[in-house]
Amino acid sequence: MNGFGTAALDAFLRGALPGLEGSVRLEAIAGGQSNPTFFVTYDNRRLVLRKQPAGELLPSAHAVDREHRIISALAATDVPVPPALLFCDDRSVVGTPFYVMERVDGRVFHDCTLPGVAPADRAAMYAAMARILAALHNVDVAAVGLADYGRPGNYFARQVSRWSRQWEQSRTREDANIERLIAWLPANIPADDTTSLVHGDYRIGNLMFHPTEPRVVALLDWELSTLGHPLADLAHSAMAWLSQPDEYGGLKGLDIDTLGIPALEPYLAIYDTEARHGVRMTNFHMAFALFRWSMIFEGIAARAKAGTAASDNAAETGRLAAAFSRRAVDLT
Repeated sequence: MNGFGTAALDAFLRGALPGLEGSVRLEAIAGGQSNPTFFVTYDNRRLVLRKQPAGELLPSAHAVDREHRIISALAATDVPVPPALLFCDDRSVVGTPFYVMERVDGRVFHDCTLPGVAPADRAAMYAAMARILAALHNVDVAAVGLADYGRPGNYFARQVSRWSRQWEQSRTREDANIERLIAWLPANIPADDTTSLVHGDYRIGNLMFHPTEPRVVALLDWELSTLGHPLADLAHSAMAWLSQPDEYGGLKGLDIDTLGIPALEPYLAIYDTEARHGVRMTNFHMAFALFRWSMIFEGIAARAKAGTAASDNAAETGRLAAAFSRRAVDLT
């Protein structure tokens, strides 16, 4: 079921983490993780294992060693991360490289409305979301040993070029809005070239909140992290407000005042107060984030058309790609 047996893993962990008691229990964590993730439980220790998928991989894909490296480096910062315990590149243990971290107790919400939470707590949770992102962008990369974690500079130019190439390679239809964005974005990149750690997929669903309190106990899923422009992360997190509930679960059109969720402007203001770089988000950053989402959905639609997409509703993503590109053009 897991693609590997527990005996080799159990023997390895008992050698690496002395004092484990009882038999090992392994449970696959359901969800959209591209790196298979498992709860590994002993009588006296609760762990999480993340591994590469089996099979042939692109050279830079599923780099679990990078995930382990960044959460290890962030342990002494203000960014809450699960405690990293070990990295193993010996494929004889579970078939691929993997790392192990302590299991953190908490709540993860894949719905931006945070169902079942009191309105006052929702407000506090979104404020925490803004503050944690600022804390990440405030990290001194050299001080934590991550100065070489990515290519500094020209982040938006490189990203726009990358996603524009993907459009040419995977387009399934004509879209004048995307063509306009491919022309407009490179000509309107802001002059600043701020560089920080970026998470790459910063959204409410990748935050783990305390079991009962409205505070973040862990920021999860670091597989897209690198050095980049902090406002790419901020704009990505703003997609919750710029998309509708039927567009990947957004907030647009909902009565967020009654829900207790702040509007986008107060959310950005909290971030701006905490972040030290002093750069403010513009329409360019939000248009870029919408363009990136459009290209992601277009890629899924192309794979669906080719019959290789994993998602059952992948064909629906063509509609989402068009909706996000249209909204991006509205900002230009």
